[in-house]
Amino acid sequence: MEMADYKQHTPYNVPAIILTPDKNEKTKGVNTKKYKEKGMFFCSFRTFGGTEKTVNNLLVIEKTAVVETWYRPDITSDCVIAVDGVKYEIISPPENINMRNQVMKFKVRAIKGGV
Repeated sequence: MEMADYKQHTPYNVPAIILTPDKNEKTKGVNTKKYKEKGMFFCSFRTFGGTEKTVNNLLVIEKTAVVETWYRPDITSDCVIAVDGVKYEIISPPENINMRNQVMKFKVRAIKGGV
């Protein structure tokens, strides 16, 4: 029985930048992560209008997206990506589709307050 190959749903035409953790610094007694630019990659970036959640009995739309791209082992769950100047943290471990090291998929959330 042959396993069907995974087919990408949309073209990988959105440029994104990988930011990897560099070091932690203490600023005014608060630990802050510093990131360095690792490089650029192309992906599909689908927001679906964000994610709804309730905070203090108020409906809030959180800016989330699903990212699909060619497999890169340097994209991990502790990285940050930047798309159109907005930084996103990776909130799900990047999934290596069919464990074939060809395509990966993960979910991101916009970072508020900056990194």
